[in-house]
Amino acid sequence: MAQPVGIKDVARAAGVSVGTVSNVINRPDTVATETRARVLSAIDRLGYVRSESARQLRAGRSRIMGLLVLDMGNPFFVDVARGAERAARDAGLGVMVCNSAESVGEEAEYLSLFAEQRVRGVLLTPADATGRNIASFRRHGIPFVLVDRVSEGTSECSVSVDDVAGGALAVRHLVDAGHRSIAYVSGPPGFTQVRDRRTGALHALAEAGLGPECLRELPTERLDVAAGRDAGARLLGLADRPTAVFCANDLLALGVLQAMYAAGVNVPEDLAIVGYDDIEFAAAAAVPLTSVRQPAVTMGALAAEMLLEETEEGAAPGRHEHRRVVLQPELVVRRSSLSAR
Repeated sequence: MAQPVGIKDVARAAGVSVGTVSNVINRPDTVATETRARVLSAIDRLGYVRSESARQLRAGRSRIMGLLVLDMGNPFFVDVARGAERAARDAGLGVMVCNSAESVGEEAEYLSLFAEQRVRGVLLTPADATGRNIASFRRHGIPFVLVDRVSEGTSECSVSVDDVAGGALAVRHLVDAGHRSIAYVSGPPGFTQVRDRRTGALHALAEAGLGPECLRELPTERLDVAAGRDAGARLLGLADRPTAVFCANDLLALGVLQAMYAAGVNVPEDLAIVGYDDIEFAAAAAVPLTSVRQPAVTMGALAAEMLLEETEEGAAPGRHEHRRVVLQPELVVRRSSLSAR
């Protein structure tokens, strides 16, 4: 694992003293323009981030773990945070929880904040599908664990759920109930989970001898209730409306349910609905929602424990055995999908 870039590294690269680098950072007006430009160039080239917690780190290692999730408005991520916080607290650490709001730019800003604060490590559900934010953060030498993501092609630990299996569970249930025309309210296509759940759905159709044309995809820009209501309105406008809908998460499913209720469409008699995550609100909906359950609290706790193992005292940098844990989902059947065709 790469070591964090320090002020001495910047001074060496710029050919100046440590004091000059400090002046550029804290009192730039006291440094000659040419020298200041040379130091700033070295800072940018090396990716140096000033440590605001240096005093704490001189006395001992950071007792803060960072957690960056896609949407704290989604109860699924609240449960992930609960699991992580519990494991961190048992180890005497605190958790700094941040919300990227599915924004690549906000994700980059929070990762920079974590680097500036020199947190012990980071639990991360990435918003950036390109991996550029992770690549930039990696050079700071701060360990991180991916949550709700598979770490294929990377060296980091990860904790995720088998979303292909989860998508298959949802659509196999609908096919077994007699549905042959199913909509998939999918969310942003850049998210791995969205693609994997669609893959699982197609596998279930193929098992039943049905082609991919039996799955009508309705992408959305976000994974929230408002996006679900919008998808529900589009669904209502289809001339050959599907008899069932599978949603990439429960918030989308609740939005679709609201749209159907407002239009006088009966669920499940006129339209069966299956969600994903099994958040607390799923069972409490006006029509209790069938959903694919993810063990969110367990995911958060496992990820935190893996990060603690990697950062424990005496652990050699880069020598930790990285693990990829994939948990299995479970279908929870409720009234929203129980109509017979």
